[in-house]
Amino acid sequence: MGGRRALRGLRAVLWVLIVVAVLLYLGWLAWVGYRAGHRLPEGDTARWAPVLLPPAAVVFCVMAGWTWWTSVVARSGSPLRERWVLATLVFTAAASVFCGVAGADEPSMSVGLLSLVFTALGMVGLFFIPVACSRQLPDVVHRRSAPAPGDPGA
Repeated sequence: MGGRRALRGLRAVLWVLIVVAVLLYLGWLAWVGYRAGHRLPEGDTARWAPVLLPPAAVVFCVMAGWTWWTSVVARSGSPLRERWVLATLVFTAAASVFCGVAGADEPSMSVGLLSLVFTALGMVGLFFIPVACSRQLPDVVHRRSAPAPGDPGA
């Protein structure tokens, strides 16, 4: 009974983190993307790039999170070692931070750090959506928390 409550609590904490982080991130990204896009000259096709960044961030981060979570459930090696997974996450982070700096009136180190914080918070929230939605979460938690057969406490 206590294990079920703990798992419900874990899932609730995950969802609170996800909702807060993702809403802040996507709201911030849309705002700075709008500002950065309007700094470009009228008719410039790059003006639409900041509009595409929030949906791309969602797709890339959730896809990387899903790939990672699937490997955790299957007990295979970490896909975070795969170049394409890391490349999508690095691209998303770099584009997001750049968009935040480009959307500022006066780019500075503090604006860059704020962009980095919002980006990291939002990407972590997006990354953990598959974990929070998974039916295998209780199995993985029990498997990871069980002592190994060779441990003295087993």
